[in-house]
Amino acid sequence: MPSFFGRKLVPSIRPLDPEWAADCARLHAPSFGHPWSEYEFERLLAADNTVADGALEAGGRRLLGFVLSRNAGEEAEILTVVVDVATRRRGLGRALVGTHLARLAGLGVKALFLEVEEENRAAIALYAGYDFREVGRRQGYYPKASGEAASAVVMRRDLG
Repeated sequence: MPSFFGRKLVPSIRPLDPEWAADCARLHAPSFGHPWSEYEFERLLAADNTVADGALEAGGRRLLGFVLSRNAGEEAEILTVVVDVATRRRGLGRALVGTHLARLAGLGVKALFLEVEEENRAAIALYAGYDFREVGRRQGYYPKASGEAASAVVMRRDLG
């Protein structure tokens, strides 16, 4: 069982490697219309330019959430942030993003980008709380299970 301090989740956050690919795919599936496969996560987690942080429950055996970025020198892009449906709204996403931002800054990243579905108000609020700002939009960017497509808000945050 996850440990709680009030309603806030107190996770152990650490870098992830390819052995966590199946867990990443499991968490990603219920959150996205077109989830990534275990194989895709394995490739991402093995890549030299991927920075991955995971939040683990006490004991470090169960992945509760993760964030993946692709680093390109002084710029990086957050590829995905996922929190287990059962542990949302307890501060886990905020803890993951905060830790990840510090790690990227330590790697020399100066500018960080991401895309988020325009209807995902919780994620947009989370990113805005970390001083990300909208810098553009991509119409019809995210395919949905219904066959429609949702637009993306492109956001940026300077780290250095």
